[in-house]
Amino acid sequence: MTEPLTAREYRDLLSAALEDASEADTRRPEARTLFMPDSHRTALYVDNTVVQGGRGVGKTFWYRSLLDGTLREFAADEYRIARLRKLNVSPGHGMDLKSDCYPGPFILRGLVADGTPPYEIWYAVLLTALGQPELGERPEWSDKVAWVRENAGAAQRTVEQADQQAHEDNTVHLLLFDALEHLHGDREQADRLVAGILQLALQMRFGTRNIRFKVFIRPDMFDGAKRHFPDASKLSGNAARLQWSRTDLFGLLFHCLGNEGSEQAQRFRKLTGGWESDADGQRHVPPMALRNEEQAQTDLFEQIADPFMGGHFRKGRPYTWLPNHLMDGRDQVSPRSFLKALSTAADATRSGNPTHDRALHHEAIRTGVQAASEVRVTEVSEDTPWVQLAIEPLSGCQVPIEDVRVLSLWREKNLSDALREDAALYAQADQPSLVRTGPRSPDDLPRLIDELIDLGVMRRRQDERLDLPDVYRIAFRLGRRGGVPMATG
Repeated sequence: MTEPLTAREYRDLLSAALEDASEADTRRPEARTLFMPDSHRTALYVDNTVVQGGRGVGKTFWYRSLLDGTLREFAADEYRIARLRKLNVSPGHGMDLKSDCYPGPFILRGLVADGTPPYEIWYAVLLTALGQPELGERPEWSDKVAWVRENAGAAQRTVEQADQQAHEDNTVHLLLFDALEHLHGDREQADRLVAGILQLALQMRFGTRNIRFKVFIRPDMFDGAKRHFPDASKLSGNAARLQWSRTDLFGLLFHCLGNEGSEQAQRFRKLTGGWESDADGQRHVPPMALRNEEQAQTDLFEQIADPFMGGHFRKGRPYTWLPNHLMDGRDQVSPRSFLKALSTAADATRSGNPTHDRALHHEAIRTGVQAASEVRVTEVSEDTPWVQLAIEPLSGCQVPIEDVRVLSLWREKNLSDALREDAALYAQADQPSLVRTGPRSPDDLPRLIDELIDLGVMRRRQDERLDLPDVYRIAFRLGRRGGVPMATG
């Protein structure tokens, strides 16, 4: 008989399994970290061109997983998508520096400054991925684009021949795009560049049989691109969204615990039962109940955490309380925030209540939410620095808050001037690493509210007042009567 894990052992297992939870963008996916929520299946359909998702929901994870032949095999098996085994996959844009595959930020902005149409840039990227020999002889992207412009017939024949050969070989050329928020510091130019990708993607979707694009993109950037390429809406019909339900989040947690690689993880798998392992024993898949059934997940989690967020049930149950307090304005939870909160809660319990009879003390879970908020605000500030500029003038206020109060505070702080200065900073041609997207309308303060709502940083209540979800409110230091305390320091 397997010995049950003690509270201390569960705490150690949590800390070890979730140690790198907030480093998902820098860690390469591998077999043991590959968790596949049922809701993400459609994102991997080869013909689904657009995959929408906010920061931290898995866009880069799936982008890199699809570039890895071994991980594609796992996905083909678990999701039962046979076409994933018949792909030639190439990167069209991403965070990795791959100048042989696509232009980096500095080069890209130079092309845009020279007036190069975005469509031509991405056409050159596509032809390079298809192995066009003339482009292989030209290392500079300006020369590649010039060749495409001057050899339209040869360029089209390259596409046609590659499509025909792929059809005969029963394969698909799949070009992947990620990290589109890093395309250009000017939001208008970024939208145009995305529109160029989508224009070419649509052409391949309907003009070829075996050449496809897959574009991982934030919803607000997809909407922005439609202003420059209205036909992008034709891609909406088969667009997928990377979303995480409550059962997905806890399924991910149990997957992490079962794949940690320690003796405690092995005992955890035996205690819960029903796990499936690959031939090498490197990857372990949780049973369906631990992936999809709320009651089974609740029962297990309440062996790990306090059953209530206080002395009785009216304080809430951690199983529902935790994800509810990590939702953004679109009711979405980042798995990174979720795992960060749990990792912090384990550390906080170890330091504050080491003899507690559960691995996670309810007050430590509150501390975890505060830490997750700090991480979330750091992330949104990295991708969209203007958000921090917009919310900082509201620090110390209580939410919900009226529009007129927000606009008044923004005017007092000369927010429009600050946004223009910020845009100039992030458009420095000699620092491509600073590329970030700014607001579309820095001078139109009411529209800034709409943009913050689109990003999920704000939401509008039924009484028309504005609110900030806890995952942003706490670290931005706004108060809420009876809510989780704002961050200090």
